[in-house]
Amino acid sequence: MSQHKVTALIPARGGSKGIPKKNLFPIMAKPLLQYTFEAAQGSQHLDSIMLSTEDDEILHFADLHQIDTRYRRPPHLSSDEAQTNAVVKDFLLWLDRMGEMPDVLVLLQPTSPLRSAEDIDRAVEQFLAGQMNSLVSVHKMNEHPYKSMEVDQNGQWHYLAKPPEGVTRRQDYDERFFTINGALYLVRPEWFLQTGQLVKEGETQLFEISPVAGMDVDELVDVFKVEAYLKMLAK
Repeated sequence: MSQHKVTALIPARGGSKGIPKKNLFPIMAKPLLQYTFEAAQGSQHLDSIMLSTEDDEILHFADLHQIDTRYRRPPHLSSDEAQTNAVVKDFLLWLDRMGEMPDVLVLLQPTSPLRSAEDIDRAVEQFLAGQMNSLVSVHKMNEHPYKSMEVDQNGQWHYLAKPPEGVTRRQDYDERFFTINGALYLVRPEWFLQTGQLVKEGETQLFEISPVAGMDVDELVDVFKVEAYLKMLAK
C-alpha cells in the first residue's frame, strides 16, 4: 500500500440501453460487474472499493462480494442522461461529509472487464510518480486518423490527420494517435471538484494499455468479443 489514501469507485447503474441489465449480464457465466470487482480486489494500491448504484439487485450482488455499498446514488443521477462527472461529484461530496475524502480517486467502469489488477496498480504508480492531477487510460487507435475523415455541414469531407507526403503504407504511419477507452480514470478529488472534469487537455496524463485491456462492453457483439478472448486464454 502507498502512503496515499486511494479509493476506487465502481459506477454501476441498473438500467442500460444496449444490453438489458448490462452490469449483471453474464460473460462466461460470470456477471460483467464481477470482473471489475475481482480486478479491484486484486490491486495492491486500493485502500477501499466503493459502489455507486441505485439498483437493489446490484447492491445485493456487491454486498456478496464485500464491496462497500454505504453510498447510494440518488435517482436524478440514475438515468441514461446522467453524466459521469456529476455522478463522481455527488460521490466525492458524500465522502467529504463522511470525513473520508481520499488523496486519489480511481474510477473503474464495469464495462471494461479485461482491465486487470496489474493495470490498476501500474496506473496508480504512474499517477503518484507523475505529480499530476488526473490520468486516463488510452490505447493506440484502431481506425487510424490518416484513413478517417470528418464530413462538414456542406457534405465536404477532410481527413482527421494528413500523412506526410509519400506515406501510403500502414506500417509507415505515425503511431502517436490514441483513444480514451474508459477503463481507468484517476483524479485528485480537490482538483476534480474545482474543475468538474476527469480529463483536461494539457493537465491529464495518458496511461497506455492494450486494446484488449481497454475493450468496452456496450453492445451484445462486444460480449462475444470478450468471451472469444477469454476462451482463447483458457486454452
